[in-house]
Amino acid sequence: MGRVLPILFNGDMVRAILEDRKTVTRRIVKQSVWESFVCEGGKVVNWLNPETDALESPVYRAPYQPGDIMYVRETWAEWTDGYVYRTWISPFPQAGCYPTTVWHPSIHMPKEAARIWLKVTDVRVERLQDIKNFQAEGIELSEGCEECLAVCGECDPDESPIGCDNEIEKFAELWDSAIKKPDIERYGWDANPWVWAIEFERCGKPEREG
Repeated sequence: MGRVLPILFNGDMVRAILEDRKTVTRRIVKQSVWESFVCEGGKVVNWLNPETDALESPVYRAPYQPGDIMYVRETWAEWTDGYVYRTWISPFPQAGCYPTTVWHPSIHMPKEAARIWLKVTDVRVERLQDIKNFQAEGIELSEGCEECLAVCGECDPDESPIGCDNEIEKFAELWDSAIKKPDIERYGWDANPWVWAIEFERCGKPEREG
């Protein structure tokens, strides 16, 4: 088994994972000079340096590798002898029925509080706007998408028979909401940065994590 590492998701994406609607996440490749890549198993095995027009040795690996186990950090609170999570509906079905303790941000969630475990199945590098399957990113289908899927076989607004661009707009808004304002021009949707596309599947808690 690979490493066991934390990963952060906001509430909407946690719900999408729990509903089996999200099976991939994209994370920025923070290297601005790369022009082309050869990526195998989550590692850049060579890249083209535009200044020398030569292939260089790999200098970056994806933050998560195939076989790694990711535990999801989410907004949480302590409750009696365990933990509760902001995205839960039950056991607090009515508005205002959450615990009175302070909610803690996801970044501070300890591993023992994790309830969602994901196994990395594939990693590749691509431009952000190369995305085709918006559904796998947890974006809910808009009205009329069933026709697109019947024609295209995937969510592909560029080839949509009805000219739909809702999924692009939804994902672009979601992506930009996670980027710090000073970094929008470099890493926002319009900048079309290089990203790691990290595919995963739900799994159980590893035995060694007890």
